[in-house]
Amino acid sequence: MDFLPFTRPHIDEDTIAAVGDVLRSGWITTGPRCQQLEAELSAFCGGRPVRLVSSATAALEMALLVAGVGPGDEVITCPLSWVATANVILKVGATPVFVDADPATRNLDLDKVEAAITPRTRALIPVDLAGLPVDRERLYAIAGKHGLRVVEDAAQSMGASWKGKNIGNGGDLVSFSFHANKNMTSGEGGCLVLNNADEARLFEKLRLQGVTRLPDGTMDVDVLGGKANMTDIAATIGLGQLKQLAGFNARRRQLAQLYFQHFDRELGCDLPPADFEQSNWHMFQPLLPLERMSVDRGEFIARMKAQGISVGVHYPAMHLFTLFRQRGHREGEFPVAEDIGQRTVTLPLFPAMRDEDVLRVCKTVSAVLRPVLS
Repeated sequence: MDFLPFTRPHIDEDTIAAVGDVLRSGWITTGPRCQQLEAELSAFCGGRPVRLVSSATAALEMALLVAGVGPGDEVITCPLSWVATANVILKVGATPVFVDADPATRNLDLDKVEAAITPRTRALIPVDLAGLPVDRERLYAIAGKHGLRVVEDAAQSMGASWKGKNIGNGGDLVSFSFHANKNMTSGEGGCLVLNNADEARLFEKLRLQGVTRLPDGTMDVDVLGGKANMTDIAATIGLGQLKQLAGFNARRRQLAQLYFQHFDRELGCDLPPADFEQSNWHMFQPLLPLERMSVDRGEFIARMKAQGISVGVHYPAMHLFTLFRQRGHREGEFPVAEDIGQRTVTLPLFPAMRDEDVLRVCKTVSAVLRPVLS
């Protein structure tokens, strides 16, 4: 029986051949393929400036710098995310302020955001968990009321939409990830959608040591930058993936619908929100009924793996990591995020899966869980 990973990128032969062309060209770092991908992503985002970087983490960190966030500032986000979401806030010298997750959407609870705003709050970082967008209308109403910048952590929501418009088509600063497990990949990489040419020029400097090239061949450095440019090799993969994104996401929706049709509801798992209009279905994540189980999540994952099926965990509530406990956070502080973080599992979902793979996963989940339920 074939081992079924929880995700696997699909790179077609045309893309593989195009990477070979780049390698033979001799121009393998940032060059014409990066420019082409930036232009195509800009068109995808309604003509807004888009700039590539080596990771979405770099995009988030530099977005905060573009937004003027720094030491002494606070940035509100949700603890239910990959730890990079809060790490970048610390990296620019600001303080992450966590707000609990919404039990229905598993995203930032917008009902609780305003209570967390203080005079030091400069920005919001909402996270589109598993590709389900945060309510953009409510989000920007809150930001506008309080004069806050928004850095959208849309790492998982490439190709998702809000009210018929692609994520990235509006809003403030929007970061996408092209990591290997995302809906489209460049191997490693990401991008930031910006508001205007001035922000784009600043971002260009931040991603490559603060350098401005001058017409006489010399250069100047007027801001502290880093090293986060994308290569043409990665951009070539991204170009091939962007062409297939709509098809990839359509297939993900079909697979998610099959999960809803065949998942054993008597197991007592909480299924994710059944949004087939706006989500790109980056992941399919039921919550285990731990209170009824005689084994823990780790044993469930091990038993699934023994049956040839990989299961992930995305994500533990990050405020319980040692780094944030050292900053004063504690168990019980954000009960919704903690509950989801303790019970969540990520089941296989990627475009190359067959319909029968979903049925196999559902049957195996039932076979593993039923004997351990009380």
